[in-house]
Amino acid sequence: MNNLALLTIGGTMLCCVLGVIGIHAYSSGAAQRAALVERLSQTGQIALPGRRRRRFRSIDRRVRRTQLGKKLELRIASTGLDLTPGEFVVYMLVTVAALWMIGQAMLASFFGPLCGLLGIYVAMAFLNWQRQKRIEKFINQLPELSRILANATQAGLALRMALSMAADELEAPAGDELKKVADQLAVGRSIDEALGELAKRLPSRELVVLVTTLVLSNRAGGTVVGSLRNLTETLEERKETRREVRTQLSQVSMTAYSVPVIGVGSLLLIDNMQPGALDKMTGSSIGQVAVVVAFALYAVGFVIIRRFSKIDV
Repeated sequence: MNNLALLTIGGTMLCCVLGVIGIHAYSSGAAQRAALVERLSQTGQIALPGRRRRRFRSIDRRVRRTQLGKKLELRIASTGLDLTPGEFVVYMLVTVAALWMIGQAMLASFFGPLCGLLGIYVAMAFLNWQRQKRIEKFINQLPELSRILANATQAGLALRMALSMAADELEAPAGDELKKVADQLAVGRSIDEALGELAKRLPSRELVVLVTTLVLSNRAGGTVVGSLRNLTETLEERKETRREVRTQLSQVSMTAYSVPVIGVGSLLLIDNMQPGALDKMTGSSIGQVAVVVAFALYAVGFVIIRRFSKIDV
């Protein structure tokens, strides 16, 4: 009887142990599957329920293999747009084709390739504009980020926990970018690497100063509260200075964009006043060279005026 009771108890305990092991294996497998699905969904290889289905997957895979595709992927990631490199390339080609046909229809056949090149510039300028806008938003959030990190560090939290807490409290884009940093730290990456990638995605002097302060404090093991307090005040002052400079130079920036618009508008006005004038002008090699030189001078003027209006604060 005693042997039967012992066998029953032993069998029950063995079943319990095997059940716990099975539950642990199932939960860890489910977590790994969820992480894999999340990673594949970010690259566009699969689509999660409730998320936008990725288009042009085969083109996206080919684009990602190239060196330009890798740079394009990093640039798109810095803009925060929900786009893959393949989707961006397809949309850019469609824009180039549309502008090409519009240029031929409204101006002359010679202006079709020029308008197509303009489409490539517009697409890349759109990415740069989105990236710069995101960087500006992030810079405006840096004083609050520095204040949160200082308070968390003063409360005794480690830098990793302070970054995770800041990711939860701040809005986009700072919250999203810090979430990426926290995820990288969670999988074993060092603070230097995670913050270094953040500085590459959103390059700015203010962020470089903050990253350098955090990295040096983490390496040296010294107190970071005082440095972050001083940095918060400095970032607030720089924020106000940047706003004043941008307001003062807004008229110069508008002049830079109005110069090429006036040039293109004058061509449309000439063709409207005298139909067929652009076809006659671009029908000879001298006229084609003159048009190319004129567009090049407009581009040079645009770049020079933009240089004058660009002041590093």
